[in-house]
Amino acid sequence: MVVITDVLPRSRAAKLGIVSGDTLISINGKEINDVLDYRFYLADTKLKIKILRGEKELEFKLSKQEYDDIGLDFETPLMDKKHSCENKCVFCFIDQLPKGMRKSLYFKDDDSRLSFLHGNYITLTNLYDKDIQRIIDMHISPVNVSVHTTNPELRVKMMKNKRSGEVLSYLRRLADAGIRLCCQIVLCKGLNDGTELDRTMRDLEALAPAMESTSVVPAGLTKFRENLYKLDDFTPEECADIIKQINSFGDMCKHKHGTRLFFPADEFYIKAGLPLPSDEFYEDYSQIENGVGMLTDMQTDIDFELEDTEKYLPLSDIARTVSIATGYSSYEHILKITDKISTVFPKVSVNVYPIKNNFFGESITVSGLLTAKDIIEQLSNKSLGDALLIPANCLRADGDVLLDDLSPEDISRELGVPVRPTENNAESFIASVLGI
Repeated sequence: MVVITDVLPRSRAAKLGIVSGDTLISINGKEINDVLDYRFYLADTKLKIKILRGEKELEFKLSKQEYDDIGLDFETPLMDKKHSCENKCVFCFIDQLPKGMRKSLYFKDDDSRLSFLHGNYITLTNLYDKDIQRIIDMHISPVNVSVHTTNPELRVKMMKNKRSGEVLSYLRRLADAGIRLCCQIVLCKGLNDGTELDRTMRDLEALAPAMESTSVVPAGLTKFRENLYKLDDFTPEECADIIKQINSFGDMCKHKHGTRLFFPADEFYIKAGLPLPSDEFYEDYSQIENGVGMLTDMQTDIDFELEDTEKYLPLSDIARTVSIATGYSSYEHILKITDKISTVFPKVSVNVYPIKNNFFGESITVSGLLTAKDIIEQLSNKSLGDALLIPANCLRADGDVLLDDLSPEDISRELGVPVRPTENNAESFIASVLGI
């Protein structure tokens, strides 16, 4: 049962007489505990809705189109508390955060509902047979799974959870039921790499076509690892070998299944000093949110966008100077992009500044983990021009502050220049550079 916090005016629920403060008990006799129950049973065209008002149960009937909403709001989007992680993974980034940051950053979610609703990755360790059957019955698909290894004993060692090995059987059960799987492997040097990575790729490939894609990403290691499991970064030579290993297996999968299935993260290519693959390599960019193909996609989209001469010809006389703050991992690629923009707009000058991550440590080079303090300190004596662009992905979901709780307005005030967060897509990026 969940409490209704609001009823939209003139909605079906409002016309029935349901009010804020009522408790939703069931729909068509099915108990409602969270958003998945609610959405699944609300899809029917004929509904019997049971409500608790005070101590009195009320029942309402209505007819509607399939999937139409009825106008109820609840305290949280999940209609329930988030399910927290029960693991203690040796590579966990949250365990590597310094003390004193905002409380929400330390919450580890491992919620199958967020996997379906928002694409979050889950480990399966807090799910049981009834939960898996619920996913199958409701056909909740895809499910995004942080696998890391298919060796049960090694998975227990890496995740510090005695259930983490046994729940691997859920992958086959979900696949056999037609539930699509997207997987992730966080690669740790000396643990799940080498022959263990070969094993994991073979085992996951056996789940195709239900297993649609798997990203392989390096563990992010900050300088705050005191008393944590000793992990080392991969060397450039090791990154090159990992790329070769993954892509060799991917070539086989492409021949056998028509898709590569396994994709190395951009970070491996950057650390190895190797060129990124072409646009075609990444197929439908199914793992782009895991940093797989993000830079290639951006470069491809910039080229395509700038070909629209009719759109940008009226703007060709724009004259301004802008600066861009970015992480070291994307610095060279941002330079290439801004060079292309400057070719089309010769009066636009762009300064690109790579920001060293002093906050988390120099081994963290991605733009999404930049802090305002590092940006301010390293750009305070730079010529920034008419505006400073920062990557929007270094802001929290609400878009208001960076990881160190400082805002773009704070950066602007300290550096004396307008600051504009910029999305990672071609049209928004070009518009930010041009100031339109």
